[in-house]
Amino acid sequence: MHLSKSVILGLGLAASALSAQAADDDLIARGKYLATAADCVACHTVPGGKPFAGGVEFKLPFGSLYSPNITPDKATGIGDWTDADFLGALHDGVGKDGKRYYPAFPYTAYTLMSDDEVKAIKAYLFSLEPVSNTVPENTLSFPYNQRWGMFFWNLVFHDNERFEPDPDQSEEWNRGAYLVEGPGHCGECHTPRNFAQALSSSQPLAGNLVQGWQAYNISSDETYGIGAWSPAELVSYLGKGYAPGKGVASGPMGDAVNHSLRHLTPEDLSAIATYLLSTPAQASGIARPEVNVDPTPVADGALGSKLFAGNCAGCHAWDGGGTQSPVAALGGLKTVNDPAGTNLLGILLRGHGAPDARVDQQMPSFAAGYQDTELAAVASFVLQHFGQSGGTLSAADVAAKRGNTGH
Repeated sequence: MHLSKSVILGLGLAASALSAQAADDDLIARGKYLATAADCVACHTVPGGKPFAGGVEFKLPFGSLYSPNITPDKATGIGDWTDADFLGALHDGVGKDGKRYYPAFPYTAYTLMSDDEVKAIKAYLFSLEPVSNTVPENTLSFPYNQRWGMFFWNLVFHDNERFEPDPDQSEEWNRGAYLVEGPGHCGECHTPRNFAQALSSSQPLAGNLVQGWQAYNISSDETYGIGAWSPAELVSYLGKGYAPGKGVASGPMGDAVNHSLRHLTPEDLSAIATYLLSTPAQASGIARPEVNVDPTPVADGALGSKLFAGNCAGCHAWDGGGTQSPVAALGGLKTVNDPAGTNLLGILLRGHGAPDARVDQQMPSFAAGYQDTELAAVASFVLQHFGQSGGTLSAADVAAKRGNTGH
């Protein structure tokens, strides 16, 4: 059987097209994984809105910023951006037409990603359905609304360099360092900021208050950080959102687990744990409390203990060990040792757990059914019974938290 030259040419073109399509699919899949590791959807999706369509408000001391639409819509998104435009945004902090970004957009971390990785993310975003959505204008006060000032900020605080592996460290350590410092941009929440809103180079991963939630110290310090955690506990926390007796991911961290971290490979989660447990210890922030708690029910007649007995003890137990699920364990959590009750109040008002989590791994919101005085009383009881900070909260504290969380 002899094939004509035209048939042979046609077969060759078809094979070439299939190969090109496979290459495109691989590039998009790689970009999706990197975008997931970077948790892009969290900052560019409002609750109930279309993914990546922007409009999320970031409240700062000097006004509000709104995340842009990064779908491939040409009028309101990034559909007419070139590779150079996208690279400029993620590496230089300068978008299309020379628009300079503020450090709320973590380009200072994304700059560690290679050109090919950034282009892969762009390929993934451009594979999505375009969404027409014009986001609100920023409301920054003078002089912070002068974007040209970011030129000088970048000169001081932005290195604009790609990740370079440390030859003295293992491949796993380097992978973890890349994920934590680069796409994962962990320091953007967990590192304090200086007067210029740049990350404090003297306190890496020492903890920070972000959008009304404590992003705890995740350095290797055993008391204030995660130095007392085992690698397996840390992997569980990152991949499942909890490590019994150590931590439960709530608020923005819970969102990060749900949207990003739980979708990473076990190897990448292990690499992140390896790197974090090797970071310099930072002895600051909220200390981890003693785990041993008196299991005897408290019957002192006070409002806080009565509310805990009727609404909380059934799941959490009087010793904080949890009865239905390890997610319900309270003993050893920094949440119960923060005298301000920052995350504790957030959980009481917002609830806890991903929407698709099992029922025994979710906690309902108590915002609608309880008054501020009641929530203050039960929160104070939790702080005093399970922690050592002696924290006491007031109805005014709860009211202020309601305003910050929208409940």
